[in-house]
Amino acid sequence: MAGTLKNVTDADFDNEVLKSEKPVLVDFWAEWCGPCRQIAPSLEAIAAEHGDQIEIVKLNIDQNPGTAAKYGVMSIPTLNVYQNGEVVKTIVGAKPKAALLRDLDAFIQG
Repeated sequence: MAGTLKNVTDADFDNEVLKSEKPVLVDFWAEWCGPCRQIAPSLEAIAAEHGDQIEIVKLNIDQNPGTAAKYGVMSIPTLNVYQNGEVVKTIVGAKPKAALLRDLDAFIQG
């Protein structure tokens, strides 16, 4: 699975994210977004290292505007962590991997 994050859509968001047993980080992104492309390798590395504790998926806001609108995503990249169907953390903007890991510390202990 390393190197490719699963894409979710408006149609399968409930099943893939809200009903997940473990926390899910959703990367709201778009093709034209430079910072989104910048953080993709960091997210893939975090998924490879901590995939047993947190699921990381991508949602293209151009193809799936409904979910982005529902959660008030105004700028991208926006990373929302969902746990038990609720947003428990929001990270806005591109950050280096170390900063992302600090932000996700509560979900990837150990």
